[in-house]
Amino acid sequence: MKHLILIFFIVIPKIDAFAQMTPENIKITDDLEVVKVSDHSWIHVSWSESPNFGRFSSNGLVFVDKGRAYLFDTPASDYLTSELNTWILTSLHSEIVAFVPNHWHEDCMGGLNFLKSIGVKSYASQKTIEIAKNKHLPIPDTGFADSLHLQANDKSIDCYYFGAGHSLDNIVVWIPSEKILFAGCMAKAMNPQGLGNTVDGDLNEWPKTIDKVINKFKTANTVIPGHGSWGGPELLQHTKDLLTK
Repeated sequence: MKHLILIFFIVIPKIDAFAQMTPENIKITDDLEVVKVSDHSWIHVSWSESPNFGRFSSNGLVFVDKGRAYLFDTPASDYLTSELNTWILTSLHSEIVAFVPNHWHEDCMGGLNFLKSIGVKSYASQKTIEIAKNKHLPIPDTGFADSLHLQANDKSIDCYYFGAGHSLDNIVVWIPSEKILFAGCMAKAMNPQGLGNTVDGDLNEWPKTIDKVINKFKTANTVIPGHGSWGGPELLQHTKDLLTK
């Protein structure tokens, strides 16, 4: 009996530890789900259809603290962005107070009109704003040149423009308290062996830009790409390897 009791106390902590490492996935609609990656952070994953790529998923980030939510990239449509907002209100009991897109593509700011309709303040790289104006897209409210600092109560959120890559205007978002880097489409997931859509990018500058990101965020634990599975800093090195093949 003593041996059985000893085994019980050894096994249970291992089960608990495994449970803590398992991401919490919640399906909101057939085209939208969220995945909890820290106490304050959720990745939103949405699906779209493309003539060139078929059905594909895109990642964005929600950071929440004390009833205030910060959104980085929207799903590709106002409808899905509305569904995400409803989930944030009802499940996280939080209100979106600020939005920042990674770049100008639809899978980053396709829901901006909805956010404007509910009064969410939006920020973007000045380059994103210029491109949005030229392409007659919804325009974020406030631009920044190289960096933007947002204060979420006692936590910091920092957005940086390091140069062209997947697009001419792509940025990254760093949340030091979570050690999360939302790199967006500048970073590639480990599975793809290609760079995806590069029509609006700069293949000459992209390696230089990703090097700056690698050197800046050596303490990142979680790196979130624009599409596919997230991981650690190895995603940044993987992207660099793809670029320098």
